[in-house]
Amino acid sequence: QVQLVESGGGLVQAGGSLRLSCAASGRTFSSYAMAWFRQAPGKEREFVAAIGLISGTTYYADSVKGRFTISRDNAKKAMYLQMNSLKPEDTAVYYCAAPRTSPSLGYYSDFSYEYWGQGTQVTVSS
Repeated sequence: QVQLVESGGGLVQAGGSLRLSCAASGRTFSSYAMAWFRQAPGKEREFVAAIGLISGTTYYADSVKGRFTISRDNAKKAMYLQMNSLKPEDTAVYYCAAPRTSPSLGYYSDFSYEYWGQGTQVTVSS
């Protein structure tokens, strides 16, 4: 059973930084792509960033490009999201996601991911 546990969320002022972590267990972490999604109140869940099997392959939503950095540590079975220059519109619950095999519908679609964490709240005050 694959388990994903996020941590690192919190309350931060606009312009500040946070680093989210996702701890994975239940299978060989290094064999699968991973992703971050977020969901703000009253809005649909949206793609934030994804990372392939090696850290050099990354994908970002336009809204976070240049401010957020996704990374992974296969030895620790962990994925990270470094969030800088945070804006109030970044306020959301952030979810870690993993596919059963590979992101068959593309990295950007949440239908590509079968395993999800419980989420961690990020609140950015203005």
